[in-house]
Amino acid sequence: MTAAPVRSRGRILLSSPDVGGREQEMVAAAIASGWIAPLGPMVDAFEQRIAERCGREHAVALSSGTAALHLALLELGARPGRAVVVPTMTFVATANAVTYTGAEPVFVDCDPETGVLSPALLDAALSALGAEGTPVTAVVPVDLLGRCADYTAIDAVCARHGVPVVSDAAEALGSSWQGRPAGSFGAVAALSFNGNKIMTTSGGGMLLTDDAATAQRIRYLSTQARQPAVHYEHTEAGYNYRLSNLLAALGLAQLERLDEMIGRRRALREHYAALVDGVPGVRVFQRDGDAADNCWLTALLVDPAVAGWSVDDLRQALDDADIESRPLWKPMHRQPLFAGARGHLDGSADRLFATGLTLPSGSALTAGQVDTVLETLGDFLERHR
Repeated sequence: MTAAPVRSRGRILLSSPDVGGREQEMVAAAIASGWIAPLGPMVDAFEQRIAERCGREHAVALSSGTAALHLALLELGARPGRAVVVPTMTFVATANAVTYTGAEPVFVDCDPETGVLSPALLDAALSALGAEGTPVTAVVPVDLLGRCADYTAIDAVCARHGVPVVSDAAEALGSSWQGRPAGSFGAVAALSFNGNKIMTTSGGGMLLTDDAATAQRIRYLSTQARQPAVHYEHTEAGYNYRLSNLLAALGLAQLERLDEMIGRRRALREHYAALVDGVPGVRVFQRDGDAADNCWLTALLVDPAVAGWSVDDLRQALDDADIESRPLWKPMHRQPLFAGARGHLDGSADRLFATGLTLPSGSALTAGQVDTVLETLGDFLERHR
């Protein structure tokens, strides 16, 4: 019987929050200002600066990226009897936002090299839905692990079918596609500032749009849909979805450091790429054309027939060293929650899930932690040469 590994230090995580002195200063300033309750000058400033960073006219700070997707779909008319097209290769929040509205999520497979929504399969899905008379509220491309979707092709497909785009850019702040920043695509876009994202407000998100009426409507819905009366007056259901002034202060400090944090993640990706260079059957996922990516999470793809080992073997070795790793997103069409859901699939997401493993990628990793991860990975590759 093999003895359990001795774990004498803290676990090395995939992407832990990267916060320090500047964040403490900004949060302390927010507290000192007296703006403790939701909203306030830090929220206003955070919205303005994120809008500028993403090339948008308007930004609305919300409690999560999921809240941004939910409200965007509601505003576009998602409801029972209608469909929303979602990539099957995504985190469950994208699909959950659809179910909140009562609409039907229809899953579409991905490009096998990048993992983002396949424009060809999207076209086929929209054609099939149109032929059967199912109205489609929106298409929600996902910027996967910091790689923007192919908006050039997706926008063209959606324009032909007359369907608006809602960009799920939760993982991609700081990335770009053909010179345009993540978050600038679609009628509406959503960002996430969850604790594991490229920058964090602990929890939080942002809705981005160029339409003033849409921004105004989202502000209204996200503050319980309160009417302008001296008492509490409500004519429709609203949501408690706004971001607090304290969390916006944290976001402002994080935004100042965003490019630095992206740079550290990119440097770590370069280390991984150098380590697996020339190893048969192993490559860095999304490596080709990643100059515009934010490198939120770096993953390896492993062909076990060539490498002689699987991602499960590597994951176990890392876990024995107290290093977190995780498979790529389990496709939505494989989730028990969405059993029986319709999809246009070719197996690409299934293959990525079976052969992909995300590695520690956070900008908060210390030099010692990075050395530990690289040494552990290097030792594993040497043993399995």
